[in-house]
Amino acid sequence: MVGWIPAVVNSQNTGEDAAKRQPVWYYNAMHNRRWQLAPPAPPDFHLSFPEINGILLQLLYNRGLRTQAEIDEFLNPDYGEDIHDPMLLEPMGKAVERICQAIERGERMLVYGDYDADGVCGAALLVSALEALGAAPGIYLPFRETEGYGLNAAAADEIIGEKYQLVLTVDCGISNLKEIEQLQRAGVDVVVTDHHNPPEIIPPAFAVIDPKITDMAYPYRDLAGTGVAFKLAQALFSQDTRAHHPKIKFPTLGFEKWLLDLVAIGTIADLCEMIGENRTLVHYGLTVLRKSRRLGVRALVDVAGIALDKVDTQAIGFALGPRLNAAGRMNHASSAYKLLVAKDPEQARELAGELDEQNRRRQQMTDTIRQAARKQVMPVGKQKLLCAVGEDWPIGLIGLVAGRLTDEFQRPAIAISRNEKGKLVGSGRSVHGFNITAALAECREHVSRFGGHFYACGFTVKSKAHIEPLRRKLEKLAASALTDEQITGMIPVDCEIDLSEVTFALQEELQKLEPYGQGNPRPRFVSRGLSVSSVQPVGNNGKHLRLMVGQHGHPAVVKLIGFSIVDRIPKIAPGDVIDVIFEVDINQWNGNRELQLKIVDVKKIN
Repeated sequence: MVGWIPAVVNSQNTGEDAAKRQPVWYYNAMHNRRWQLAPPAPPDFHLSFPEINGILLQLLYNRGLRTQAEIDEFLNPDYGEDIHDPMLLEPMGKAVERICQAIERGERMLVYGDYDADGVCGAALLVSALEALGAAPGIYLPFRETEGYGLNAAAADEIIGEKYQLVLTVDCGISNLKEIEQLQRAGVDVVVTDHHNPPEIIPPAFAVIDPKITDMAYPYRDLAGTGVAFKLAQALFSQDTRAHHPKIKFPTLGFEKWLLDLVAIGTIADLCEMIGENRTLVHYGLTVLRKSRRLGVRALVDVAGIALDKVDTQAIGFALGPRLNAAGRMNHASSAYKLLVAKDPEQARELAGELDEQNRRRQQMTDTIRQAARKQVMPVGKQKLLCAVGEDWPIGLIGLVAGRLTDEFQRPAIAISRNEKGKLVGSGRSVHGFNITAALAECREHVSRFGGHFYACGFTVKSKAHIEPLRRKLEKLAASALTDEQITGMIPVDCEIDLSEVTFALQEELQKLEPYGQGNPRPRFVSRGLSVSSVQPVGNNGKHLRLMVGQHGHPAVVKLIGFSIVDRIPKIAPGDVIDVIFEVDINQWNGNRELQLKIVDVKKIN
């Protein structure tokens, strides 16, 4: 049985993670989005790879792939060739020896995770790995509202009081200098596994494993938190570890591959890049996920209304990941963790239903707060940074609200929640050209805590009197860093094609690019001079739009579908001529299968 430590203590942490975000393009008629068409691949590049479909080759070129080796690795991920040796993540060997020693001695171990989908998946993965080795680790996930992100002093006191001898962090720990000092002084060894940018001073843990540490020999730096936890599991199950620890009963060879379903979920949900080793891990992780042995994963897929064998990056990004994240945003991440390790089918169904309901409430509350925040920042005008402040906005939602403002208005935004005790917790999101966390570093006189990365931050404002000067200084920094052109928004387009080129054969070629994600976005195409023959609002309240169009005077008519765009694009009528950016997908219903061209943006040209 896994020991559960209830997280009920207080902390001064911000409670806001700085998760990466991939922009969501809102179709807002207030903004004239620029379309940026990728430059065509040179003729000699096409001549070098005559066996590859020309459109697919252009997409590969757009993703920076130039050589046969790069293209082969991208199109044909190979677990044996493309997964790096975990021992290169120094000091992995030291960490493995300490864990094996703890298992052999029967020491009390604790896995300390994070409350988002990446942290919860990583914690479940590491606990599963340790249990497979005969250990019975405890588990601790902090409560976002009262403890915030990472280790905290009160949690450290509780860990010491419970007489744990070894703590393994997942997706956190790299910034917890004082707390790790506290644990190590008390005789509790700490092994940190993390993937966030390290601070200037690395905490004095027994071992710190983070691929972003600059002098790390590991060849890939962008693993998710779950990915780093997997590398530790991979090292624990290695042949070398087996040979040096004959007293430990190891699982069958290849056991670690059954952990890859969690790696896929955590990596996609955390919006990590989908190139290099991440691409290979997720490629195989999706294969495992589609036949997952985990009752909780199966129940979650079922409640999301997805066929298990059809789960892909989109299903994880828009259905599974948000439901797992809803636990930590709306209450406590323990329900998401318990779901992932559930052994009873009824419990799995109940927990999946609970997360589904929490996600529904999260969506409703986020939209309500977003509308309130939007009213505060309107009219946007030429402001380069937006700021909204609300009473008792849930800390788990303010990052989403800031992100919604950034996505819609294409400029940095911060959202601040003020509770009844006067505590002011904020979260920010940014755009290319403005490092919002670096900007906060220039506002130390106004914030008591802050952290994050280029595009996202979390912080605590010292007092109500500091809100306005903080806003003014951030606005000034943003104004000096961003041009008017940078905040008008831009939609990248992979290439221009005729509608006649959109076939099932092309869709099969496009599927070779899966899994999609950061660094490998879903392909976007532009077709020009389309004649509109019919316009039909569809869906609840007619908020979606179906267009029937032709091109070049051909009699063939093609169907386009735009979701939630009726009020956000120019009014279109039969007889209009338009240019359209779209994505190609497959729509399946009642045994039927058709190509679906999803509208990204529309411009009228007549």
